[in-house]
Amino acid sequence: MAVECSPVLVGASQLTLRDARPPEAPEPLVMMERVAREAAADAGLGERALAEIDTLAVVQVAGWRARNGPRLLAEKLGAHPAREIVTAVGGEMPITLVNHIAGLVSEGRVRVALIASSNNFRTLSLAGKAGVKLDWTGGGEGEPEIFGLNRPGSSEREIDYGLRMPAQVYPIFENALRARRGLDLESHRRRVGALLSGFSAVAAENPYAWFPTARSADEITRPGPGNRMVAFPYTKYMNAVLETEQAAAVLMMSSQAARELGVPEQQQVHWWGGAHAEEAAWNASERPDFAECPALRGAVKTALARAGVGIDDLHHMDFYSCFPVAVEMACEMLGIDEADPRGLTVTGGLPYAGGPGNGYTLHSLAMMMDRLRTQPGTRGLVTGNGWYLTKHSALVASTEPPRPDRGGRSEPDAEPDAAIVMRPATAPVIEDAAGPGTLETYTVLFERSGAPERGIVLGRTREGGRFLANLPADRSLLETFTAREQVGRRGNLSSDSGRCVFDPA
Repeated sequence: MAVECSPVLVGASQLTLRDARPPEAPEPLVMMERVAREAAADAGLGERALAEIDTLAVVQVAGWRARNGPRLLAEKLGAHPAREIVTAVGGEMPITLVNHIAGLVSEGRVRVALIASSNNFRTLSLAGKAGVKLDWTGGGEGEPEIFGLNRPGSSEREIDYGLRMPAQVYPIFENALRARRGLDLESHRRRVGALLSGFSAVAAENPYAWFPTARSADEITRPGPGNRMVAFPYTKYMNAVLETEQAAAVLMMSSQAARELGVPEQQQVHWWGGAHAEEAAWNASERPDFAECPALRGAVKTALARAGVGIDDLHHMDFYSCFPVAVEMACEMLGIDEADPRGLTVTGGLPYAGGPGNGYTLHSLAMMMDRLRTQPGTRGLVTGNGWYLTKHSALVASTEPPRPDRGGRSEPDAEPDAAIVMRPATAPVIEDAAGPGTLETYTVLFERSGAPERGIVLGRTREGGRFLANLPADRSLLETFTAREQVGRRGNLSSDSGRCVFDPA
């Protein structure tokens, strides 16, 4: 890579509107225009930077039906980009996109790029409840490039058994990892509580956090008023908060463009390397091992190898944190202590800083840029996660220029993205499983009233095949599944109205 084509992040901005109400709440286009202008100002350039944009990318905005959102934003900014991009769905997408654009900058194909996101779930929810019609700007001439592949996160079978939404799926990984670690339920609760309490403390110091409130471990993990049980073992305070009103933008350019435009050196954050990977078993129910995530390990290790650093060379980290197990799994796969003194978040995490749809990692990148600027010479890692520990991205950055010899280090699992092999590949679910079975993991879904509603279990048949089943609709049984460890429990599989049911022995 020529030095003049080295990618640098030069501007960033975030916006959080906690009190916005429809129909007065600003639409996505307005919010993105604001953060884009602020990102240009953060770079010390203002309007001059906007006129130089040749690539404008928008992270997919839920509920916004514009034909070409990047074109609409460009018109607002007075920009005339040659390349217009909209991402596919995924929490990993902003970092994957930034890595992609960094590659184009390195090749001399992009000079100045703007990436923006907006999350307006709160306005969408409030408007729906109030019957308010939102008159958001639509249209936009031309067709933007779609970056990434839009693919459903759950199969029809998973949805049929209750694995429809993230809050219902992530607990199956949490319970499997707890059992693998040999923790009893109470020890696990305390451990997760300590982790998340630390995250909330970071959020309390983040001016852009949706919930800037430090909470104790008990307050987070014990069900109570305002903190209902959602899906065992997760309470409400352990779930990402999607209904936010947040936007972010970052400005990236070549080091030559930064020099020509006069970006102060103290504002420049150098991109050192990045990577992405996907699990071979796309569907959560078909993962060979619910306590392993080789794609996460592969993406991070590859990003570190390309940056020419090891995990111990980092000073700051932000692990994607939609649910506790996303952070715990990152630590497990990378050999990091959950109490690592460097900290595992710079934002406070998705349950507290906010989980703005597809855009969270643009916020975490903006916060990382701020952290690096205030501590020159340090290095930071940001990771992203899409769907259910399915897709992963990672990025390493620093205020220092990357070393010329970076990428030469050998790290475990540090192959190029396309060669990151996830083995074993899949564990297909048997459609009509019957007979003896043993549980690998499980969860219990709860009604808003606090009553257990549905049990979902996954395991192996006597022959070693994977099964997905529901528990009998017995409240006492469901309560037992939340009170004592059930991984390893044996039972019998049968069919009820075409659905597999696991009856514990």
